[in-house]
Amino acid sequence: MRRRREGPAVTEPDTRGRFARLRRPAALDLTAAFDEHGAALLGFAVNALRDRGLAEDCVQETFLRAWRARESYSSERASQRTWLFAIARNVVIDVHRSVQRLPRLVAAEVLEDLPGDEADPLMPLIMLEALARLSVEHRAVVVAVHVRGESYAEVSAATGVPVATLRTRAFYALRALREHLADADPTAEERS
Repeated sequence: MRRRREGPAVTEPDTRGRFARLRRPAALDLTAAFDEHGAALLGFAVNALRDRGLAEDCVQETFLRAWRARESYSSERASQRTWLFAIARNVVIDVHRSVQRLPRLVAAEVLEDLPGDEADPLMPLIMLEALARLSVEHRAVVVAVHVRGESYAEVSAATGVPVATLRTRAFYALRALREHLADADPTAEERS
């Protein structure tokens, strides 16, 4: 014969309530998450972007996206830290993409070196002639990098030529252009 246990009886609704609480993911406390992981996320963003201002914006955007997606967070799938770093990674990628779309600004020192109204009206033709004297490979690198503003990595991906080779070609091409322009414009040495 079996002996019955003595003690409080367990009712069905109470048991369900306990198990439901166990299955429910922990609530996401973003204030505590910021206190705990904010500095690490900022360090990650600064390291990835090399700009503290952009990095601070990324951390803010990370927590904004976390707030918007708080219902989708599950502590069973990932820790808060892992989840926040995944969001931060996506934010950093988005920032990199948006920065690449912006036009590159020319530094003020470069603008000061540009000739003013006294510029030679034949200079564009002289430049075209100098470019025409370059080999096809050298001209392609100069045009892609210095005229269209593409990076060496982009040109390398498009052409299949290693970045180091492209840099070498650009170096020799620019040197040849300087020599040709110096020959064409006797006052170029005075400006240097």
